[in-house]
Amino acid sequence: MPSKLPMFGLRIKPELLKKIKYIAAYNGRSANKEIEQLVIKHVDNFEKTNGKINID
Repeated sequence: MPSKLPMFGLRIKPELLKKIKYIAAYNGRSANKEIEQLVIKHVDNFEKTNGKINID
């Protein structure tokens, strides 16, 4: 079943993408899920420092 989540294109240097894919494989994830986890951690850290982001 296709995902109903929104898609987001990302331009990234090939060397960095290879490194992300390596880390993702090490963690048993796809590169997409690895990047998603990094974004989640970044948002969590931001909110810890600056307060919760309210999306209406």
